[in-house]
Amino acid sequence: MSSEVLVINAGSSSVKGSLFDLGAEGPVLKVHGQVEGIGTPQASGPKDHDEALAFMVGKLTAGRSGWRPAGVGHRVVHGGTRHRLPALIDPAVRAYLGSLVPLAPLHQPANLQGIDAAARAFPGVPQVACFDTAFHHGRPFVAEAFALPRRLYDEGVRRYGFHGLSYEYIVRAMQTTAPEAARGRMVIAHMGNGVSMAAVKDGKPVETTMGFTALDGLPMGTRCGQIDPGVLLYLLDEKKLTPAGLADLLYKQSGLLGLSSVGSDMRDLLTSSDPHAQEAVDYFVYRVVWYTGALAAALGGLDALVFTAGIGQHAAGIRERVCRGLAWLGLELDTEANAAHRTRITTPGSKVSAWVVPTDEERMIALHVAGLLKL
Repeated sequence: MSSEVLVINAGSSSVKGSLFDLGAEGPVLKVHGQVEGIGTPQASGPKDHDEALAFMVGKLTAGRSGWRPAGVGHRVVHGGTRHRLPALIDPAVRAYLGSLVPLAPLHQPANLQGIDAAARAFPGVPQVACFDTAFHHGRPFVAEAFALPRRLYDEGVRRYGFHGLSYEYIVRAMQTTAPEAARGRMVIAHMGNGVSMAAVKDGKPVETTMGFTALDGLPMGTRCGQIDPGVLLYLLDEKKLTPAGLADLLYKQSGLLGLSSVGSDMRDLLTSSDPHAQEAVDYFVYRVVWYTGALAAALGGLDALVFTAGIGQHAAGIRERVCRGLAWLGLELDTEANAAHRTRITTPGSKVSAWVVPTDEERMIALHVAGLLKL
């Protein structure tokens, strides 16, 4: 029987795959692959997710004829109110995940395409759904609810939170890297093209910046982040935007791209001489500092701040500006350590420690598959 687990992260026009060998010391990454541009006019490769998965698996397994994994793990953005843990995918689970498409219209359909493609490629092989929302379950009502009629909360209109697989991995990593901090009050900043932050106490979720959808909270590459709902009513009523046009504006034209008119990539903004690019960076830093204060309040104080994902791991200048903005909390930045991208970037005497920890959502999924299937 194979001791390998295939992890799939399917996007609307891409499929990422990682092949892990389940060794005695835990999952070991053997190879990673990615197919992009699926179904786009400029694509010269696979035309759909089935072809993309078949192509990628062929590359990942170096042409081993008839290869089948012991299990397949999927990143699924939304698990709704039912799924607080990874779930073995059966027809009932697949149907429920399909019902959640309106809650994550840009992500959930692609996740489901990946599940369906894997089922066709490997009939009979167990598949496991691992949810970005699952980590955030268990927060108190006041952290989950909107001040809307209670019936809407009961119907599922609530603050779910996302990037949970990343947060779960960082909590595990911090238990080894800095056990004392992991047992305390942490704010984790997942800052990539998608951006969110989470407040965690003794490894358990307390609060997060994203809500009902992955639009809320911090500004992202092309997503707006927190916005007065009155603005949305104004855009619908006065600017005559359609719901589809409004969704396109909020998901694809806003965030760093909308603020700067230069681009959505932080690296481009940091090297640009355009004043709008610098304003976009200023806005991003301001909101990260602002939300850190709010999350620290939810925790009743702060012991550690952890940076992760693309911006968090690689943009030393952003980390420095955020840490300077949080000096009032007792955070003392070690500029040399930060510039060198060391794991701890605060001074030994800093009241609040700050860390740079790479995330690994794929490994987290492989761990869940191995645990659920008892591999």
